Amino acid sequence: MKLRAIAHARTGDKGDTSSISLIAYDETDYPRLVRHVTAERVAAHFAGLLRGGVDRYEVPSLGALNFVLHQALGGGVTRSLALDIHGKSLSSALLDLDIPDD
Repeated sequence: MKLRAIAHARTGDKGDTSSISLIAYDETDYPRLVRHVTAERVAAHFAGLLRGGVDRYEVPSLGALNFVLHQALGGGVTRSLALDIHGKSLSSALLDLDIPDD
């Protein structure tokens, strides 16, 4: 199943760093997010774009995970030649990640 079936996402940026919050629609799906959406899987998913690492933070009270993608925006808003210099489309790209139906 695609991640978008059980969660939505928001993206922010600061310089060359993108932050993606992944929020479960239903709190009962939060453990599935924790199990299957790891920093390693997110880094692999963005391998062609990401030059730095990925940090994952858990926010169980919100049923959310926050991922910080380092060196993900081509140098940042004032330096990047990318069409999406703020990285807003990264949240949609993350929601395309396949996860098990468990």
